[in-house]
Amino acid sequence: MSHASHTPPPTSRIWLFGDDVNTDDVLPGKYAPFMVGEDVFQNYAFAHLRPEFAREYRPGDLLVAGRNLGLGSSREYAPEALKKLGVRAIIARSYARIFYRNLVNLGIVPFISEEVVDNAEDGAEASLDLKTGVLVMGGRTYRLEPPPAFLLAALAEGSLLEYFKKHGDFPGVE
Repeated sequence: MSHASHTPPPTSRIWLFGDDVNTDDVLPGKYAPFMVGEDVFQNYAFAHLRPEFAREYRPGDLLVAGRNLGLGSSREYAPEALKKLGVRAIIARSYARIFYRNLVNLGIVPFISEEVVDNAEDGAEASLDLKTGVLVMGGRTYRLEPPPAFLLAALAEGSLLEYFKKHGDFPGVE
């Protein structure tokens, strides 16, 4: 008789940011894809706040931020730079509305948690199960609101747009 085993999510590192990080902080305008090239613009993510970010970020690492993440102009290339680096989820106290929508559209899960932000430490190890919203950080388990089924379906294809291209409609549309 075999037993199914649950493989824990890989361990990730926390990248901690404060409140009011705007889209120009995420990707400064002078590094927009049309300025530096579609193939390299992601290498300038957080160039002014954390110059080491794009170089040291590993896919699966978690961004944790304070209030109003992504305020400012609605530059879609800012969250797109994060996607190209492999960002799959962000945990923040709150998001600017358009930035939040752009994250969802690109297939990056925007979790909301005051408790996680209050307890996160920059560089600390953590593991997040995207499907269930279970985060283990600092020896504690946090239960985040799991993403809706439509977003998980879109994530499987890479983004809402990729899902639409493949299926001709959006996830969950009957």
